Amino acid sequence: MTLGWKKIIGNLILLLLFGYSCILMAEIIWQYRNFELDTSFLQIKQTEITEIFWYRFVFYAHVTFAILALPAGFTQFNSTILRTYPRLHRAFGYLYAGAILIVAAPSGFLIAMQANGGPVAQIAFTLLAIFWFYVTLQAVLRAKTGDFKAHKNFMIRSFALTCSALTLRYWKLVLVYFFHPYPMDLYQLVAWLGWIPNLLIAEWIINRNK
Repeated sequence: MTLGWKKIIGNLILLLLFGYSCILMAEIIWQYRNFELDTSFLQIKQTEITEIFWYRFVFYAHVTFAILALPAGFTQFNSTILRTYPRLHRAFGYLYAGAILIVAAPSGFLIAMQANGGPVAQIAFTLLAIFWFYVTLQAVLRAKTGDFKAHKNFMIRSFALTCSALTLRYWKLVLVYFFHPYPMDLYQLVAWLGWIPNLLIAEWIINRNK
């Protein structure tokens, strides 16, 4: 098998895995369509829902726009769209950046302070929200100044953090299957594992392409 075919097959596998993951995330979001306050994850957040008036609204905004950012961000790395349909590339880019900078990252910051798992998880999710906002903003600013190499690098970092919505859940499945940790220990672990390895992989990709 030639190197070209290996690359095509590898990209196809990644595309299928990403598509499947997005479908799973869409199914999760669909559970909240009726805005019921005891659905899925919200079952363990009843204290926050009762005592913090804004929590439910911020939560719904966060999950909706964070998931919207996944397919929008994926298009930014499609060379065909970039070369053939640059306006479409920019449109999806603005959709991606807007979803994160205006809604997903700020709302993530707010709900991070109420995260289960105490300070360990709260710090992890707060840092994730801050870094996510920062690298996405830098990607936008670098594009506006014409520094497209830096723009691409910051987009790689940004999308790596966007994918934490997926990797967090995969880590949870792996840890539960092999190690059976206590629920609170599990939550603290995936709060960090969901995005730190992603960011390390992003830096590896950036350095490999230098």
